[in-house]
Amino acid sequence: MARCGAERYSTALYGVTWLGRARERRSPFGSGAELQGAALQLLDQHQNLAELLLEVGDSARPGVQDGAEHQGVSPESFIVSVLQEQASKLGVPTATLAAKNAAANVEQICQDPGSPSRAPLLNSDQRKRLTCLLQTVKDLLANNMFCRSLFCQEMWKMKEPLVLEAVWHLHSSDIVGLAELLDRSPAGPAAVEWLCSSLCGLCEQAGDISCGDTELAQRILSDFAIVFLQNGFEQPSELGRKVEFQKVAYICRAVLQRMLAWMLDAVGKEKQEDVSMVQAVRFWLNVFNVSLYGSVAHPESLRQFFRHTLTEVLTYHPVLKVSDAIQMQKEWSFTRTSPLLTALYRKLLVAFSVKESVCQLQQVLETHEVNWQHVLSCVSTLVVCQAEAGQLFKDLLSHLLLKAFGNYDMENMITAFLIARQAALEGPAVFMPYSEWFKASFGNAGGHHGSSKKSLVFLLEFLSELVPFEAAPYLKVHIMFPPCVASKHRSLLLEYISLAKTRLADLQVAIEDMGLYEDLSAPEEAVQPQAQALRDVEKALQIFESTRKVPTSVIEASIFRRPYYTSWFLPALLRPRVLPKTPDGRMAFIDSLKRADKIPSNLYSTYLQACHAMKEKVLQDDSKAEPSLPKEPLEQLEAELAELRTLVVEQAQWEEVAAQLAVVSDRLRRVLGDSSEDNEHNSRVRVAVPAPGLAGGARAVPAPGLPLCPQRVVDLLLTSFCQTLLAASSFNPPDRQGPCLSLLVKMMCGHRNLLPALLARLCQLLYHQGPSLGAAHILGLAAFVIHLSECRALIPAVEADFGAAQAVPGKALSVSEYWSSLLVCRTEESFVFCLRFCTAAAAYLMCKFSSCSREDFCALVPPGLIKKLQFLVPRLSLEARGVLCEEARGALSWSCLSCPSLNYRRASLCLWRQAGFQELLKEKAFQLSFREWLLLELEVCPEKDILSAAERQDFHYWAIYQRYLPAPSAAGGCDGDLEEACGVILNAILDSSHRLELGAPARSKTSLSPEILCRLQELVLELRCRPKLLPGCSAAQRHLVFELLQGRLAGREPEQGPALGQQLWRQQELLQHRRILLGLPASTLVTTCWKGNRAVLDCDSFFAFVNSELKNVSSRGYALSFDITAHFFRGLLSASLDCEDAAEGVNEALATCQTKCPVVLLSAALWWPRLEPALCSQWKRLSGAPLAGELARLRGWHSSGTRFLCSGAAFPVSDPPWLSAAFLHGAILQHSPRGTEALERLGTGAEQLLVALLFFSLLDLISATIAPKEGVDFQASLERSLQILQCLQGRGTAWPLLFQPAEGAPGRFHVLHRAASQQHTRLLPLAFYSLTPSFQQELLQQEPTFLSVALQMYIQLLQLFVEGQVLPQSDPHPTEHDPLELISAARQFLLGAIPHCPAQSLGNIQPLLSTCEELDPELAATLLHFSRPAVDVELEEELELFRGMD
Repeated sequence: MARCGAERYSTALYGVTWLGRARERRSPFGSGAELQGAALQLLDQHQNLAELLLEVGDSARPGVQDGAEHQGVSPESFIVSVLQEQASKLGVPTATLAAKNAAANVEQICQDPGSPSRAPLLNSDQRKRLTCLLQTVKDLLANNMFCRSLFCQEMWKMKEPLVLEAVWHLHSSDIVGLAELLDRSPAGPAAVEWLCSSLCGLCEQAGDISCGDTELAQRILSDFAIVFLQNGFEQPSELGRKVEFQKVAYICRAVLQRMLAWMLDAVGKEKQEDVSMVQAVRFWLNVFNVSLYGSVAHPESLRQFFRHTLTEVLTYHPVLKVSDAIQMQKEWSFTRTSPLLTALYRKLLVAFSVKESVCQLQQVLETHEVNWQHVLSCVSTLVVCQAEAGQLFKDLLSHLLLKAFGNYDMENMITAFLIARQAALEGPAVFMPYSEWFKASFGNAGGHHGSSKKSLVFLLEFLSELVPFEAAPYLKVHIMFPPCVASKHRSLLLEYISLAKTRLADLQVAIEDMGLYEDLSAPEEAVQPQAQALRDVEKALQIFESTRKVPTSVIEASIFRRPYYTSWFLPALLRPRVLPKTPDGRMAFIDSLKRADKIPSNLYSTYLQACHAMKEKVLQDDSKAEPSLPKEPLEQLEAELAELRTLVVEQAQWEEVAAQLAVVSDRLRRVLGDSSEDNEHNSRVRVAVPAPGLAGGARAVPAPGLPLCPQRVVDLLLTSFCQTLLAASSFNPPDRQGPCLSLLVKMMCGHRNLLPALLARLCQLLYHQGPSLGAAHILGLAAFVIHLSECRALIPAVEADFGAAQAVPGKALSVSEYWSSLLVCRTEESFVFCLRFCTAAAAYLMCKFSSCSREDFCALVPPGLIKKLQFLVPRLSLEARGVLCEEARGALSWSCLSCPSLNYRRASLCLWRQAGFQELLKEKAFQLSFREWLLLELEVCPEKDILSAAERQDFHYWAIYQRYLPAPSAAGGCDGDLEEACGVILNAILDSSHRLELGAPARSKTSLSPEILCRLQELVLELRCRPKLLPGCSAAQRHLVFELLQGRLAGREPEQGPALGQQLWRQQELLQHRRILLGLPASTLVTTCWKGNRAVLDCDSFFAFVNSELKNVSSRGYALSFDITAHFFRGLLSASLDCEDAAEGVNEALATCQTKCPVVLLSAALWWPRLEPALCSQWKRLSGAPLAGELARLRGWHSSGTRFLCSGAAFPVSDPPWLSAAFLHGAILQHSPRGTEALERLGTGAEQLLVALLFFSLLDLISATIAPKEGVDFQASLERSLQILQCLQGRGTAWPLLFQPAEGAPGRFHVLHRAASQQHTRLLPLAFYSLTPSFQQELLQQEPTFLSVALQMYIQLLQLFVEGQVLPQSDPHPTEHDPLELISAARQFLLGAIPHCPAQSLGNIQPLLSTCEELDPELAATLLHFSRPAVDVELEEELELFRGMD
């Protein structure tokens, strides 16, 4: 109401300024009282109290007071009188009226139309008017006629938000402090929003204002920061005095929190190069200057503020996982971290000692979920900027390790490793290398891991979990400097080392090629072995020259790291050179190694000969350089090509082109010679593709076997073509250049002897040097290959010899297919080049032949070019993935392609959008099918891809789910058929693994693409989401994956080829099948079907695949690998949830397994110690019920075997005996490799168990022979087999039938033969004759079948050798038998045994005599000789009988 009254009385006041002019004329009033009365009368007529405050304030300034003071009336008393008069009339207090009018004035000033909306600073006019107002208000305050609290309330009632500078003026003038203003705010969140918005605006505006305003902005920020600190972080002693300011404390802390979040968000986007935002953040960083607060803030408040801020920074948005930190932490080193973030750390850490900083960091790590990027970049800042931090972090690491091993806490463990690695990234000058820290922590028996086996297992499990995310340098550290473990636990360490080496192999890093002095803690990628070897040589020479002793590292490498020493170090050391007359340090070093027998004599001799040859070459005259054809014909050819170029440029002389081309052809024939007669009958052009090392430079390098002159001629022709094209294009587009270039290429193709060199040079330029080519080279070569394809009728099929990388030997390619195959897209550089090249080629093609008919044009288009663009453009341009609009689009100009500033992505997108190109994509011949897309995508190296992982995933989802899955099959799609899509992906993955094309990455040969495999997983799981079969339906669900895998193997069989090649292909194929099965969810291995009204598990597809294929790639012969075994059991337990009774479902499946697929149970027996914990844990997680009965039986057998060997308990033989034997065999391998002595304690009835044990031991014997790297010891297996055989013979057990073929063996051995792989079954003769030392003489009499079995094994042994199945080893194990020696020993054994065999035994060999006679006539004759007496005796007995009858 009072406000309304004030407005009612606020009318224009026109005479107030008269006071300021009083000194210019004589006043008509006699006294001050008369003057004041006149003024009040004037105010009554024209009242505007708001203007009065401003005008009076202005008049009160020096220079305008003289007149008033002369009259004895001060402006202060005048305004007081006016306010009192008005307040009296309105019936309100004077202070209230003054506060309301002052607030209205502030609002009017801040709403100046010339000021930008919500600007944090005032303009000069606003600032001047506000200064006048504040002076008046200060006078009113001095007279106790101004209400602060009401003024604050009125300020918050303004329609527009407060202007920050105006608030600061009120604060700095001691009229209304910021804290008091905030306390009077009606809503705390609104005040926070206003302050944050204004402060952000102030920071953003600070970089674009004048110097004076910048200083003002700094003063505003400083004063407000002090307020935030004083009120947001009060000390306990101050809280009692500031109860009324609790709202202020909340607002201050909230503002600081919001501004910190704003700053950290801006830091995260700093790489986007928003300069204004960077300047704004730098301006806000001034808040964290310790000097800003000086003595105005309590020291503990300041520390509390900085401590709180540091905690907030370290815990801000903790979205990164530990795995992300492991992979990305090298990007968070001090030099790579945002300068804004490091500046913030440095300002915050000034408030603390180094020890306090580290303790604060430790406390945050222990009590909060952290942002690993911020934490690790803070660690880097500390170790770089604080010299004492290194030792403090070492102490912290020791503390973390102590807690980790004390509680087996993975969090403390990972924290220690991350901090150690991060500190090591900053170099040895500030912190020890990671390799030294790892050795110091775990390299001795006194480490934390050495206290118990549990501690060691904890460490190794932790390291194993890191493996999938580790970079190669850290894995090398763990392998080269492994944790110190007791010998009895060494197998645990070896498991980890094997896993780490597998990871290194996936990363294409060879541990054997690691240098002697390689920095294993370096975050960068490792250098090539050649370069590292050169560094090692230089380092070793430095050490040798300073100590005159061969470095210990070199001696150790010659013994323990011989592959690297002989393959890399010695070749780098023994590089040929002209030896100096006076021996230098290198010669002395080489001589020392030679005297220590560390350099092979032949290698040293070769080195000396090469040095001598180099010396002779230097002394020779340059006249004996490599001969070439006379320069005159080549110079003539160059001149004629230049003349041709002038004709092409001038359209009027095009008719002369044909004649000039004839001249060029003649000159070319003189240079190359006429070989048309030699080539007219050749149906193919054979191209020796140069190796990558021969084409690494920018200059032409002759291909192997290619004469120098043809190479020079090819370079001249290609250069001339490019120059001619560019010259012609500077005048006319390709469609108006005439047929000149087509005729030139056609002329080249007519010289058949030129084609091999020409095509080999194309390989050098497109494949090896493509990314380094300039725009002109790319345009010229792109046009050249288009004309080459145009002349494809003149070019025979191309047979490229890629050497060891040949995909399909002898496969002929068209010229278009040849040059398209050279455009590989694997790395970022190759993607950019291919996009540029294909865009240029397609643009030239569409422009050059635009006038051709549709049919003729399509015949000219190389399909590979269009398909490559279909792969490249949508991959690199998001716009190409959508539906194109129908609006008209401009064509891609050929002239713009030669512009250096051309953006090729935009150019390719422009080409893509052209209607003519889109029409081409509708042609079936040019459509990129799903399979072709997959094969191209599988060639990409993910770690070198131009797309990030997230971008690549988005592209895959678009390509599969939006492009190919719904597309019709006629367009290369899948018609929406998930099964079809799965089949295409699976076949593409497997086909890609067999493709060993030119330069193919090693990844494609050894591993599967994880991202494409993920898409296959998704589709397979989506297939499983189909409606399940209804009860009563006996048919099982189709198992698509096994159908596809079996189909591939069946489809390969009719193909012709070498048997060994087919065998190797099949083995590699099956290994990839296993990898795919392991990549799919475990539950996909098992389906369900209905048996009556019960859902039961159906494993028949898996069992059939194992029996027919998978068991044959197992190196153990009778057991699958651990990974596929564990995968099946995981799937079995998961699928059992679909059954009404999960335990019953598992029991039935395992019972079926005994008869249908015993190898699965044998695998479980072998791997049970590793299998049991996972299965029990999964069963408990899924069911919670007691372990299924069949699983419990398996566990019981394992426990019985262990107790039998370790504690002497009896071993119960249960049915089936072969399964009990398998668990006992596994226990022997695990606990007591030589524990077969305990077999004597087996009771009666254990004969079948012993026979099965013998079978498993013999298969181990074979495994040790054919797969020595699998860890099966040959000698131990042999001794175990002999001991079991002696035990059997002592019991009189008939064991020879074990070696009979599976189809003819009794039922008790049939299961064992079914479980064995085909290769192990074929090699049983090797195992049989390895047992000859235990064959006793009595065996020949006791076992009538022994001789026939022994003869059969001997015949099979000979057949294996004749077929090449058994070949002498180049470096056999000293305890193993050489195959020839084994055959000889077997033959001698038979020759010695035959005379002692009973007649019945000799009678059983008749079916084998014919085969034996073919392979070993002498042995066959011996058999016949000793079998005849028995026949003669029978005849004599018959004759005597007849005589008696007579």
